[in-house]
Amino acid sequence: MICTQIFEMINMGIVVLDKELMVTKWNRWMETHSEIRAEQIIGHSIFEFYPQLKTKWFNRSCKSVLKFGNFSFFSQKLHKYVFPFKSVYSACTNFDTMQQSVTMGPLRDESKQIQYLYIMVQDVTEVAAYEQKLLEMNIRDPLTGVLNRRFMFCRLKEEIERFKRYGRSFSVIIQDIDFFKSINDTYGHICGDFVLKKFAQLNMERLRSIDLYTRYGGEEFCCILPETDLQSAQKLAENLRRIIEEYVFVFETSELRISMSQGVAEVTPDMTTAEELLKCADECLYQAKKNGRNKIVAKSCQREKLLPGQQNRGKI
Repeated sequence: MICTQIFEMINMGIVVLDKELMVTKWNRWMETHSEIRAEQIIGHSIFEFYPQLKTKWFNRSCKSVLKFGNFSFFSQKLHKYVFPFKSVYSACTNFDTMQQSVTMGPLRDESKQIQYLYIMVQDVTEVAAYEQKLLEMNIRDPLTGVLNRRFMFCRLKEEIERFKRYGRSFSVIIQDIDFFKSINDTYGHICGDFVLKKFAQLNMERLRSIDLYTRYGGEEFCCILPETDLQSAQKLAENLRRIIEEYVFVFETSELRISMSQGVAEVTPDMTTAEELLKCADECLYQAKKNGRNKIVAKSCQREKLLPGQQNRGKI
């Protein structure tokens, strides 16, 4: 009697399967989240209601439990979920499907023979959402929401290793908002923060899904462009330059126009660190500012060159 009450009232799903993987027990928690009543599923194969479980890893786990008495664990980080239940936290998390931690183990009869296996399902959606939030906080710039400097260096290291192994080129663009200090001095730091956030948004909207946009520091940002050579990167830089130059930043009653300088660099075989590539792009950025700002300078790290057609536009 007590065991039955615990089985029905416990705040986790419990399923019992026989050796043929037919359902023999299905507790109230499973009824609630699956919207399948016990009398509907008991006596039926688990695959009849969940055909997506017909996988090698699930069958292998069931066999291991029933034949050898082993235990199997399915973590949220690896499998996300076993049963595709709707998440009750979908309104406040990024998960539409319940994230689950699942344990599978043997059930023995009085003679110690394995006759059944149990599956215990725990809803770990809140924990997964919290971990995801912590991860986002660790890799995101709190002001602009773009990826932060720490993540930028990690990703650049990965891209350099990929270039060494597979020869897949990539480029970076370092951007610097021209005369940003004067915005803070004239309109205040709240306006400056607004410009930084909008500036980042405008750039991100023009990038591909495989590109990364990061905050390098202060008013400097960095685009990481996989599978992109120097020529393609400088074309993108020009498009971004034009978008920023033409955009009107409206803050309260003020209208602002800004520009940016950009340094473009492509990885080369002699590079071994992210710092070398960034140094190359930084040198281009310095030259772009020296040339009058609102400019783009690209560099192959053997020689510098001002982009074709880049006339002196003057300071903005």
